[in-house]
Amino acid sequence: MTEDGIIQVTVIDREGVEHVLEAPTDMNMNIMELCKSYELPVLGTCGGMAMCASCQIYVENDKVSLERNDDEQAMLDEAWYVEDNSRLGCQIHLAPEHDGLVVRLAPSDDF
Repeated sequence: MTEDGIIQVTVIDREGVEHVLEAPTDMNMNIMELCKSYELPVLGTCGGMAMCASCQIYVENDKVSLERNDDEQAMLDEAWYVEDNSRLGCQIHLAPEHDGLVVRLAPSDDF
């Protein structure tokens, strides 16, 4: 993490290309919003309410917990392409401890 509260998050897109993104930790931004701000193909149809799974990602390292709250788990129970390391990007709010986080976008029928 830099002195100005910026962390680096690597997002691997659906073609396997790695995007190293800079993310502020002082804006309560989540992974879905970060991806959208860099124009990566994430819909976030519900606006971050854990009601659509269009921001599903796979957590590729141990920088964030795989534990899900009840709403997130319920949504993933109904989603496609769910893996053990699936999370909803809208439910991961960026914090200093997430510096170095690596995530992969889940497949989507919308893109």
